[in-house]
Amino acid sequence: MLVTLCLLQVLSWSGLIPTTMLPSAAQVLADTVGLFGNTEFLLDVVATMEAWAIGLAIATAIGVPLGLVLGSLRVAYEVSSVVVEFLRPIPSVALIPLAILLFGQGTEMKASLAIYASVWPIFFNTLYGVRDVNPISKETARTFRLTPFAILRRVALPHAAPFILTGVRISAAIALIVTISAELLAGSSAGIGAYVLRISSGGGSTSMVFAGTVVAGVLGVLVNSVLQAAERRLFPWKHVEKAA
Repeated sequence: MLVTLCLLQVLSWSGLIPTTMLPSAAQVLADTVGLFGNTEFLLDVVATMEAWAIGLAIATAIGVPLGLVLGSLRVAYEVSSVVVEFLRPIPSVALIPLAILLFGQGTEMKASLAIYASVWPIFFNTLYGVRDVNPISKETARTFRLTPFAILRRVALPHAAPFILTGVRISAAIALIVTISAELLAGSSAGIGAYVLRISSGGGSTSMVFAGTVVAGVLGVLVNSVLQAAERRLFPWKHVEKAA
């Protein structure tokens, strides 16, 4: 981001591009700081983060159990793989018209698209985590006469937990991108994307559009940093393995 801002400032100084089209980095930063004192914009941020949080939470609630079950039962995965491989490539933005018809243009529409887009990394990371369990661990659990559900809960789930959190971290970024994109493309009444659309379509300052985009980027960085910190705290041995 710092490199982008420096490049923006250099291009602005060069005069090659009019400032009405490409504002200086200093102006963008000043407008970004000003947005944090803008109550209307802060309400837009809350609207975006609400839809993002709902979408990510529901995607996690769907993806983790589904990944655990299908990762443990290979036959079940093979049976359902046709449906999975049919749905997975469909881009979430292509579903915006359908989501609007079903849910309108509010939080439900944005959350539904975030769920669809972000459930896949969580599901597949969980599935791969379960399949990565050492077969000897499973056999040992069976010798102690643990039920399949107990093996799933006490052996597979703890082993898959780092994979699951990685999937959630990836999905968090995807959910935020999709939420803001839905606000921008669907013409939502509230949200960061809606704010950018209002400013750009209303003939507002270009630097304010850039400022809204910068805030979205900052939110993405913060979310990713928090989840990375959680990974390091909860599963420190994974980072030791990577360093080795």
